[in-house]
Amino acid sequence: MSLHIADSGAPAQPDGIPDYPMPRAAGCPFDPAPALRDLRAEAPLVKVRTWDGSTPWLVTRHAEQRALLADRRISADVTRPGYPHVTAASRERRLRTRAFIGMDDPEHARLRRMVTAPFAIKRVEALRPAIQRIVDRLIDDMLAGPKPVDLVQAFALPVPSLVICELLGVPYADHDFFQRNTRVLVNRDQPPEAMREAVDALIDYLERLVAEKLAHPAADLLSKLGVEQVRRGELTAHELAVTGMLLLVAGHETTANMIALGTLALLEHPDQLAALRATDDPKLIAGAVEELLRYLSIVHSGRRRVALEDIEIGGRVIHAGDGVIMANEVANRDEDVFTDPDRLDVHRDARGHVAFGFGVHQCLGQPLARVELQVVYGTLYRRVPGLRLAVDRDQVPFKHDGLIYGVYELPVTW
Repeated sequence: MSLHIADSGAPAQPDGIPDYPMPRAAGCPFDPAPALRDLRAEAPLVKVRTWDGSTPWLVTRHAEQRALLADRRISADVTRPGYPHVTAASRERRLRTRAFIGMDDPEHARLRRMVTAPFAIKRVEALRPAIQRIVDRLIDDMLAGPKPVDLVQAFALPVPSLVICELLGVPYADHDFFQRNTRVLVNRDQPPEAMREAVDALIDYLERLVAEKLAHPAADLLSKLGVEQVRRGELTAHELAVTGMLLLVAGHETTANMIALGTLALLEHPDQLAALRATDDPKLIAGAVEELLRYLSIVHSGRRRVALEDIEIGGRVIHAGDGVIMANEVANRDEDVFTDPDRLDVHRDARGHVAFGFGVHQCLGQPLARVELQVVYGTLYRRVPGLRLAVDRDQVPFKHDGLIYGVYELPVTW
């Protein structure tokens, strides 16, 4: 491996294999790590060394990522030898709460199919007026209160939390509890013991909630699954609790980070912010959402897989049992797919991005995330035209230790 790669933030061992993950450059919080760019320029697949000394393949280019994510010879099963877990604590969580995203078909398809309907595009579109009301109410509260305000706590976290709670049937009054434990689950530096405690707390909470839904069903997803699947023996109460935890955590944490980080990115690009603020064109707003998803790619720990068979791709051979990591943040900056990829351009057609993955495991909740972000980006800046940072950018705390990238706080005023 070249000295240039080591110098750009990917320390290499004597065998020349660089360590992964790699740090972002100081002062460039929206861009992938420089070392990832260098690796992509060298080859579409390279070996990297992870926390446990294993050396999975890192896939850096867009075409190879999509090909592998659609390849049935690549497994998402977290129990298989060679699966490249993010950390020891993450391995603890994934094995203790093995949801359908960590399985292969047919089990993956069986469990995923049960929760697909509420996230279908038509069903999600029907939620748009309710999401709009939530967004407007939170903006009303923010405008009526003191300033500056932390946009994360006042707006970015409550929007998706309220939506997913309503959809699942989780009491929003418990948001401090599940948000606190979620912060542990998505922090890369947490020890396994802390991860275990957070997982157990959430599963215990959801198992008690599932029991309540079975006794007194309502018009929500947990009740529906309890009545239709658990009572018929197609799903255990524990499996439903695990699925509920996945949807609850993913349903608020990812979108909350996109709201806050996307707002910061737009504040740093005032011409793009002005274009959004000045429009009520739903196509432009929807396009801006896709571009911000591409540009920010907040899932920056890579999509993890393990090979079931030998696969020849990109001039390399992935052998059966080899771990594979798809670095989607650098694939979304691939100049072979996106012209001038390091430029944020809300007018760009960015629909080919891999921010939600690709293939059978692509994000189940992407229609809901899109509608939430469309409502937020189409409303917040128009209603608060003077929105600006209340601190210098270098005082904003970024989640460099997170499995999902974002900011811990975003002090704003207007």
